[in-house]
Amino acid sequence: MCGIVGIVSNKSVVKPLIDGLKSLEYRGYDSAGVAVINDHQPINIKQVGRVELLDQEVTHNDEAMNAIIGIGHTRWATHGAPTTINAHPHSNSSNTIFVVHNGIIENFKEIKILLENEGYKFISDTDTEVIPHLIDYYLKTEKTFKQAFTRALDDLHGAYAIAALYTKTPDSIYVARLSSPLLIGIGNKENYVASDASAIINHTKQVVYLKDYEMAVLTNKSVKIHNFKRKTEIIPKTEELDFDLEKAKLGNFPNYLLKEIFDSPETVRLASAGRVRSGSNIIKLGGLENVKEQLKYIDRIVIAACGTSYYAGLVGEYLIEEIAGLPVEVQLASEFKYRSEPFSRSTALIAISQSGETADTIAAIKKVENYGVLKLGIVNAIGSTISRITDAGVYCHAGPELSVASTKAFIAQVTVLTEIALSLSNGNSPLFKPLVDELSILPEKIVSILGQSKNIEQLAKKYSKYKDFIFMGRGYAYPCALEGALKLKELTYIHAEGYAAGEMKHGPLAMIDANFPTFVIATDSTMTDKTLSNISEIKARGGPIIALVSEGNKSIKSYTDDVIYVPKTLEQTQPLVVATALHLFAYHMAMALGRNVDRPRNLAKSVTVE
Repeated sequence: MCGIVGIVSNKSVVKPLIDGLKSLEYRGYDSAGVAVINDHQPINIKQVGRVELLDQEVTHNDEAMNAIIGIGHTRWATHGAPTTINAHPHSNSSNTIFVVHNGIIENFKEIKILLENEGYKFISDTDTEVIPHLIDYYLKTEKTFKQAFTRALDDLHGAYAIAALYTKTPDSIYVARLSSPLLIGIGNKENYVASDASAIINHTKQVVYLKDYEMAVLTNKSVKIHNFKRKTEIIPKTEELDFDLEKAKLGNFPNYLLKEIFDSPETVRLASAGRVRSGSNIIKLGGLENVKEQLKYIDRIVIAACGTSYYAGLVGEYLIEEIAGLPVEVQLASEFKYRSEPFSRSTALIAISQSGETADTIAAIKKVENYGVLKLGIVNAIGSTISRITDAGVYCHAGPELSVASTKAFIAQVTVLTEIALSLSNGNSPLFKPLVDELSILPEKIVSILGQSKNIEQLAKKYSKYKDFIFMGRGYAYPCALEGALKLKELTYIHAEGYAAGEMKHGPLAMIDANFPTFVIATDSTMTDKTLSNISEIKARGGPIIALVSEGNKSIKSYTDDVIYVPKTLEQTQPLVVATALHLFAYHMAMALGRNVDRPRNLAKSVTVE
């Protein structure tokens, strides 16, 4: 969730440090700070709130502006409130060691007690503060900072990405990783470290991804890596970032969320490009070619994901079971890790994550490592942890998604899951050709929904006075109802729940009255009539009803207060058009309420802790 950036150079690092932190703002944070060293003298500046406030303070400090080495951090509070004292970087008592850290130190209480017994004083509520004190402790017996740093790493349990400075070696940044993303950027007479490529993409596209139990020492001339668990040197493997910064620019849009919703048609195109060939009736997923033979023996699929990715996985469950005939179960990755259940070599795990760094989803993959389970990934971020620890997978190719609320991710993931279902069917499903053809024309249908943005905005304003919502649907519309409720919660802070429409009479009807609207997804399907019966139950109890239906359905108006029409499409591709309308509704509702749609409160983009 938090963001790290560090730079060692032969010129001032302050501006690129601050710019790097600004590029990490999309991940969510509540405080920020930088530590730099100028002529052996440390300067540690921290602020609660936006990076802009930190920028103003740092740029007025002449000593800081001359520094040629520094580390920075954006913090999302886990241990301790968002205060200046709890903000990173943290230091030892003598202010010679400075540390920034992402993740969780699970045994920090035990380490803290040990250090307090040795006379160390703590001033923050964080788990991170034990790290500089622990390094200081080992410096008393070790000859070099690197040795003390490595000894400290051996004691830390949990997940971490760490960057550290030491005033007595003012030309070096010390970094390490365990279950939390960290990459090194290789520049010209300067080198970088970051938790996210967006922080350094303006300076270099040549990167080295650190693996678990790897640490590195960076100077402006060299990068030296070794595995601190096996005590072996590592030859850095440089990769080139495939990241288009231009695609992340706002253009004429007022915020990233609206831009990313309007990217939905292109998102489907990019996720289908080179894979869906309607003319020749072919689905080709290059990312699965290496495991093609293994896939022939798979008789069970488990999908593990969190949040929006979990709801995309639920759509995938319907798709794979209906099209490929394989049984699928979808599990919340945060629960999956702690379940005891049988696995066999004929099981495949599909892990879904926009960032590829979601801690719970990574833990789900690691859980099955010793079972012989085929591990597949659906991620957007190339080179991310999940893409590297799975056996194979399919990239979403959705481009940067900077708004915290994922919209492009859901669209891309459902598109990819449709392609995987078609691929697993080996062309034997009667839905194969119709779906291949439909995917090629679907972007234009999504464009027509975006054309209704103004009408949906008026509807959202009308309903913005309500404090509670239920979203409901059947079949493929059920996961969409969950996604619609989540987006409304995230963006507006309004209480919203998603339900399978058939469940309304099993409890939720008790909540319905004139002040509790229901958003019904009733697009054309074999269960539309049953959904209409559920609508009647709500109408009889005086609840306001918005219905999202397929074009041409005129009869629905007698059941509802308001209607949104979406283009007709196959039932299996309805989630892609439905989700776009739901995203627009939540967006306009949030704007009507004056919310910060790109940075919802209390949320983070990349959830790298449990």
